[in-house]
Amino acid sequence: MHASGVQHVEVQQHIAAPIERVWARYSDHVSWTEWARFGRVRLAREGVPAPNGVGAVRAISSAGVTVEEEVLSWDPPHRMTYRIVRGGLPIADHLGEVLFASENGGTRVTWRCQFTSRVPGLGGVFRAFITNLFRRALRRLARDLA
Repeated sequence: MHASGVQHVEVQQHIAAPIERVWARYSDHVSWTEWARFGRVRLAREGVPAPNGVGAVRAISSAGVTVEEEVLSWDPPHRMTYRIVRGGLPIADHLGEVLFASENGGTRVTWRCQFTSRVPGLGGVFRAFITNLFRRALRRLARDLA
């Protein structure tokens, strides 16, 4: 697909907790079951450093659908990247990046991704859905760490 078909999502959330604490909670993949409410999250494969680092695969299951995401880079407590390796049916080439920065006595989290739609004409719909999903998850993380 040509570059104009690539969709971009970016959301930011200020969290009133120190960067190390925000990083620790966000990057603990299994804890997503408790705070993100995406469904059940389990570690399908451990990464380096164990258990959540590079090569880790988190499996997110909801409503009978499982998406697996592999951690590509791990730079605590500042940045991690990941990609969908299985599932994510209507989208392809999903690459995500999450940045953590100390700001105003707390942490600014920036969660972004890019992907292409497997369904012509629906890229914008999927972009809106993912934007809302990320925004809700980061608000829940902020409440979880309050």
